[in-house]
Amino acid sequence: MRVHTLQHVPFEGLAALEPALRAAGHEIAVTRLFAGEPLPSPDALDWLVVLGGPMSVHDESVHAWLAPEKRLVRRCIERERALLGICLGAQLIAEALGARVTRNREPEIGWFPIELAPGAEASRFGRALPPSAVAFHWHGETFEMPRGAVPLARSEACENQAFAFGERVLALQFHLETTPAAAASLIEHCKDELTPGRFVQAPEAMLADPARFERLNQVLAGLAKALP
Repeated sequence: MRVHTLQHVPFEGLAALEPALRAAGHEIAVTRLFAGEPLPSPDALDWLVVLGGPMSVHDESVHAWLAPEKRLVRRCIERERALLGICLGAQLIAEALGARVTRNREPEIGWFPIELAPGAEASRFGRALPPSAVAFHWHGETFEMPRGAVPLARSEACENQAFAFGERVLALQFHLETTPAAAASLIEHCKDELTPGRFVQAPEAMLADPARFERLNQVLAGLAKALP
């Protein structure tokens, strides 16, 4: 399968998802939007992975590539390509499906529990997620649930954490791909977002337990089996 990744900043990549994709025999290509690289045609890919980033979906005046990226996401949905969106990527998919992206009531940064949303079992993605897990989060915005989507997960800080749209589109507000190195990079480059709050952890708390990342990546491995 031809997997094409859209990367918004140098410090947010595929992390643990990359070795999983390569082990499954997939080809991986990357468009580094921050470097001005051109977007692919939907015909050149089987699966689009849209990664996270500190910008908002509304920042088109600052990041001119957001507008053509949104068009590509919509075209991939229309052509029934497989899509995985993570954090900002999930918000871009939600907007492409007609849902609003707004500020979350509080920032959610660090390790916090998620749980399955009611009815999540109606989707094969929901059936591949555990009833609850401790996920890694780094976001200040959230999405409304698109019409026709199946809600998959929620947390205390954020009601809409994930959704499936049909059998080929998966949007995750939280991060399952994060490794210790990826988390350290986020802390280094986005430390200005670490303002005191109920759902904002200190850097040392985020990095204190390496085994947490292993458990997180195991959840990713289980979910990956349900991906197209």
